[in-house]
Amino acid sequence: MTTHIPSPPDVAWKILTDFPAYTDWNPFITRASGDPKVGHKLSIRIVPPGGRGMTFRPRVTAVEPEHLFEWFGTLGIQGLFDGRHAFVLKPTAGGTTLTQTETFSGLLVPLMTGVLQRTKKGFENMNNALLSRAGSWPPASTQPETSE
Repeated sequence: MTTHIPSPPDVAWKILTDFPAYTDWNPFITRASGDPKVGHKLSIRIVPPGGRGMTFRPRVTAVEPEHLFEWFGTLGIQGLFDGRHAFVLKPTAGGTTLTQTETFSGLLVPLMTGVLQRTKKGFENMNNALLSRAGSWPPASTQPETSE
């Protein structure tokens, strides 16, 4: 899924990698923590629309600042239900194109169609919220004060 953000890639990148702020704006990934560096594990709490929340611990597999952020997670044992998620940022004349991709694999994938549909909707909601967040960047709490 792709969303156009009328802000430069550095703004979208700051929003995507500011995990503590997810609780302020992200309706799908309601909590995230960890270090967005290759090889590090993250803690991600998702709450899919119409579904139950869950926390998983994916490993960061790719980081190219202001361009690519990717992780790989498993449900229990690798090969059962695995997911690779990527956020790709591309500069455009009017801002940034954000594309999210999710590739699922494993034995349980055919049994998880409802979960996968809710997950897709959750990421769509996240894109819309990120678009809104970028439009009001920087957040009010970090904007410099002006003197009169």
